[in-house]
Amino acid sequence: MSEKQTSAGKPRNSTELSLRGKKNLSNKKSVIIPSIDDYSSRQEWEEASWQKILESKELLQLLITSHERHNLVMRAAALKGLTSGKSQRQISKEFFLSLQTISAVKKAMAENNYRSYLERSKKEREKKKYSIGPASAKPRRRGRPHRTKYGTIYLPY
Repeated sequence: MSEKQTSAGKPRNSTELSLRGKKNLSNKKSVIIPSIDDYSSRQEWEEASWQKILESKELLQLLITSHERHNLVMRAAALKGLTSGKSQRQISKEFFLSLQTISAVKKAMAENNYRSYLERSKKEREKKKYSIGPASAKPRRRGRPHRTKYGTIYLPY
């Protein structure tokens, strides 16, 4: 029996399927996100809400795309590989992950918090420093340059 058929064999339309999913989700009281007014900061509310989402498998499946789920699984596989002692290059070849992702997971192990390369670039990477003065600060040579097989020498005028 296909997914879009009822037990009687009659096909359901897509709106009926989506409504059925909404009814199942709205009847569950465990998926209710707490009110933000109950918390002193947004960060506390976000942590409490995340815990509620993790408790509800249905809500997690509803909110996370297949691509995000794939990324989470790949990061978990990289974490397992790192803890088992594999090199970053071995993990990269096995799971087709970039070294940058594996490095971010390794740093997350040390910090207990995953941050992407973009998030790290905002704080950790140094910005280019542009000087105000002349581009070259080399001392100016006196005399006329004469090229030799030992390099350029400067002869007096």
